[in-house]
Amino acid sequence: MPTSLLDLAPVVPVVVIEDAADAVPLARALVAGGLPVIEVTLRTPAALDAVRAVAGAVPDAVVGAGTVLTPEQVTLCVAAGARFLVSPGWTDGLLTAMAASGVPFLPGVSTASEVVALLERGVREMKFFPAQAAGGTAYLKSLAGPLPQARFCPTGGIGPDNAPEYLVLPNVGCVGGTWMVPADAVAARDWARVESLARAAAGLRDAGATCR
Repeated sequence: MPTSLLDLAPVVPVVVIEDAADAVPLARALVAGGLPVIEVTLRTPAALDAVRAVAGAVPDAVVGAGTVLTPEQVTLCVAAGARFLVSPGWTDGLLTAMAASGVPFLPGVSTASEVVALLERGVREMKFFPAQAAGGTAYLKSLAGPLPQARFCPTGGIGPDNAPEYLVLPNVGCVGGTWMVPADAVAARDWARVESLARAAAGLRDAGATCR
């Protein structure tokens, strides 16, 4: 059984939920497609209710909260049932709260200095964001030499075409993306399409290994 959040699935769907009633069928479709780790972003008023619903009704899902920006949000997310936390960046206060939360967390970084600062604090697993804009696979390859102990979940600008290029890197455990939960499919409640896209995404690590 994997001990790291980064090893549970090759792709973490980054989900924006406008209607909490969609959360459970959406999560079930993603799990059925082979993507059990689901990041619900705190970008809508429905987000915490969505986390709560998935945590209570979809036991095979590992549901977490993304776009966590404050210590107060850390407390609310964990109380709602979030099993992991993701932030686009970090401050000392936010990092302290996430470390005390009792659940895995991925603080966001985009520079070598931020990575070194987190390693100094004992954090070895991070979100690399915004991945493409911050240098993409070339930047991550450059970090692997001097900082091999750091592992990443790159997110931002990643889709089915470039995800395999990230997934073959030794310091990348998984990637985050939205392409398997397109807004039009969610709005139409086309869960069969979501499941199909999730299944294709779940096979991308093998696709990258084949191309290496």
